[in-house]
Amino acid sequence: MTDGTSVTAEDAVWAEPVPTAVLILADGTVIEGRGIGATGHAVGEVCFNTAMTGYQEILTDPSYAGQIITFTFPHIGNVGANDEDIETVNMAGASGVRGCVIRTDITDPSNYRALRGFDAWLKARGIIGIAGVDTRALTALIREKGMPNAVIAHAPDGHFDRAALSAEAAAWPGLEGMDLAKDVTTGQSFRWDETPWRWNAGFGRQDAPRHKVVAVDYGIKRNILRLLAEAGCEVTVLPATATGEEILAHKPDGVFLSNGPGDPAATGEYAVPAIKDVIAADVPLFGICLGHQMLGIALGGETRKMHQGHHGANHPVKDLTTGKVEITSMNHGFAVDSDTLPDSVEETHVSLFDGSNAGLKVKDKPIFSVQYHPEASPGPRDSHYLFTRFVNLMRERKGEEPLSEQG
Repeated sequence: MTDGTSVTAEDAVWAEPVPTAVLILADGTVIEGRGIGATGHAVGEVCFNTAMTGYQEILTDPSYAGQIITFTFPHIGNVGANDEDIETVNMAGASGVRGCVIRTDITDPSNYRALRGFDAWLKARGIIGIAGVDTRALTALIREKGMPNAVIAHAPDGHFDRAALSAEAAAWPGLEGMDLAKDVTTGQSFRWDETPWRWNAGFGRQDAPRHKVVAVDYGIKRNILRLLAEAGCEVTVLPATATGEEILAHKPDGVFLSNGPGDPAATGEYAVPAIKDVIAADVPLFGICLGHQMLGIALGGETRKMHQGHHGANHPVKDLTTGKVEITSMNHGFAVDSDTLPDSVEETHVSLFDGSNAGLKVKDKPIFSVQYHPEASPGPRDSHYLFTRFVNLMRERKGEEPLSEQG
């Protein structure tokens, strides 16, 4: 060493590695690990996601704004990253997710579609990560105590002001009461005509639309828009703050309410009046995730914060209208309280994990919504039929024969 001291072989063998990342929970718990991705620190709510695939889609889903994602599957990053699996509509926009927590170190990419390694992709997206964490223990903690607020920090030199980071985690107010849709929505309206990806062909284009649809963007995912286009829709996307008058000015055949982050009651301060206007106009309406929750509020119901939320691609849901069970992709920390829904609203889907509400429809209007993500990406395709169900409401208005929901 340069100061004249020497290091013995025994010292070298037993030297403790310096943690280059920490996750500090609001209660003061400190979890150490190895830093990956961007440097710096960020505060958010820690949740866990049980999906075994699709980490790139998950980390670019605007619904995760304000959250730090713990992946329960240990091998994250092994297929690298590409430019086709990003779910945020604004390719240049910053990721809403605050950080990610993984178990094992990132390996070199092993997929022919990979354009760069996962670590480099995280750096480019500005996402802070920590590896080497006992994610099973962290998941068990969340299941027991709920989703904690925390600060995630990455410093290559291993120097952290732990007291300041702990204080920041404790002071963060949490997602309840937060309107985050305004941070991830589009800044202006635009048209969408891209259709889903096909192996060896890439993405297609919608060139013969049959139905005019306005999609309100509370944090919409690209694959939702692709499936709407594939279903024959000419899609116009409007910002989350669009009024009912602005939505209806497009004379849509149907209106779609998208997914998004944050507290539905907070975003609903400006979104619910617009949704009520659409309901009053008797236009076919389809909502998912945050859109589902705010539709529930607009119809007279209430929402509540969940203990640990639902995040994963393996959630069983029963469609009470058909008796069928589908495996779904979910990502939500709030839920509609089905006990608060009026008699004019029918519960159509329930989670088979905990019995929470997963869907509703209005008995005398062409209006329905689901809590989960029927577009998946990542996840199973069991719920794609819902896009056909939406199209059939518009076809019915035009006196056309319904399409089979089985495709």
